[in-house]
Amino acid sequence: MIKTSIRFFEDIPVRAVWNNEDSKWWFCATDIAEALTKSKNPRVYWAQMKRRNPQLITICKQLKLSARDGKSYLTDVIEASGINTVVALIPAKNRENFVRWLSGMGSTVDEKSKQKAYELFESGMIDEIEVGTVRGLQQIHGYIFGGLFDFAGQIRGLNITKGGFAFAPAMYLRENLAYIEKMPEHTLDDIVKKYVEMNIAHPFMEGNGRSTRIWLDLILKKNLHRCVDWSMIDKRAYLDAMRKSPVDASEIHRLIEGVLTDRVNDREMFMKGIDYSYYYEEE
Repeated sequence: MIKTSIRFFEDIPVRAVWNNEDSKWWFCATDIAEALTKSKNPRVYWAQMKRRNPQLITICKQLKLSARDGKSYLTDVIEASGINTVVALIPAKNRENFVRWLSGMGSTVDEKSKQKAYELFESGMIDEIEVGTVRGLQQIHGYIFGGLFDFAGQIRGLNITKGGFAFAPAMYLRENLAYIEKMPEHTLDDIVKKYVEMNIAHPFMEGNGRSTRIWLDLILKKNLHRCVDWSMIDKRAYLDAMRKSPVDASEIHRLIEGVLTDRVNDREMFMKGIDYSYYYEEE
């Protein structure tokens, strides 16, 4: 089973694959080249770099990575310690930013909670979550943010706003959540409406989107035997649709409907969904 991860540098996905033989993450060379150069053809750029700099061949290996067509191909990859060699050979203005970004992996709250979100699947705990309930959402939030936020899994008692939008008042929040929990889940339209209402409620002080997207997928899996392929939804399109959803949910409905998949128990689909879900939250 291939264990992969996706990180985003300036909106460009950088894929990584875990190698059991040396217990290390290896990063896609062409993705690194694209992130640093914004090249329209990073595969050609990387091939030219290897021809001009033979030392690159010695720090590369080939491991299978999933491409945009959904198939896995042997791909040039580099471990973290070798990336500095690559960065030094590319005349890019953002090299220092890239190195700082890479060195910060695993140290931030987001990175730590993302690892816990992965573990939600790996540990099998995902199958013990109550589906479609407020308690189930609290279980998700408590698991991925436990030890990182002191309010992990706890319904907020304060009012919050984001981008000028005021979420459900804390005074009426529990009453509102009880109403949302009872909303039907028979059709996609039902489920999207329930998801939108939970987003408006925003029950936690932080981490609502990341938790609620997992909650949504579990509802879809249980009732429609489908889940969302989040990698197929553009970040800006998703954020715009969610901003409009309190008044008009048709756009988020259309986006979700267009990327539903029956790969509900697929590990890679879940992990990729986590990667993109966290990407949506990046400023």
